[in-house]
Amino acid sequence: MTKQDNHAARAEIMARVRQRLAPVTAADADVRKAQAEEAIRAVARGPQPRMTGDLVERLLRKLEEMSCTTDRVARLNEVPRAVARYLAANSLGLSAVTSPPLASLEWENAGVSVAVRGAADADLVGLTDCFCAIAETGTLMLHSAPDLPPTLSLLPETHVAVVPLERIVPTMEEAFARFRAQFSDMPPAVNFISGPSRTADIEQTIVLGAHGPCRVHVVLVG
Repeated sequence: MTKQDNHAARAEIMARVRQRLAPVTAADADVRKAQAEEAIRAVARGPQPRMTGDLVERLLRKLEEMSCTTDRVARLNEVPRAVARYLAANSLGLSAVTSPPLASLEWENAGVSVAVRGAADADLVGLTDCFCAIAETGTLMLHSAPDLPPTLSLLPETHVAVVPLERIVPTMEEAFARFRAQFSDMPPAVNFISGPSRTADIEQTIVLGAHGPCRVHVVLVG
């Protein structure tokens, strides 16, 4: 290939790149979104697990299999005292960071000092709500937003998640179906949490907290 041929090939490639990077009109974006949604609806569901028994009991069992600890309260206003008991029992202090959905609870009356912001290196406990919990696997589904930074569940050594019973779904497919029904646009991040962070890279020995929280505590409400 001559130098002239190389130049022509490069020019063609760059022209294709510029074409792809051209501004997308609102009409084009709507068409692409509709096409993507239609493609998702057209995908046939694979075999689904047989979910026998109570979803709450299955979720609790799966969470414990994933090395989570759990608690259950009847009403949302009981969450602060349940969290305070957990923190005190594990000598974790009585301070945490959280997001606006949980900030209005009566933390001060329970003796817990709560800051409403993203987590920093020095924060030991992060409190979050949860979009849904998947009974099939014991997995928590969380999403990010301007006031829901993912650092709350990923950076502190201890992650405490609050899960109302109505947010328990049987399968991952159901979780995504509920997610698509609520959000017209995908949030910046969607995280699936199945127990504490763990690795067995060194001598095949399981170590918790290698790349994230070493504790995950779930408080069910209802």
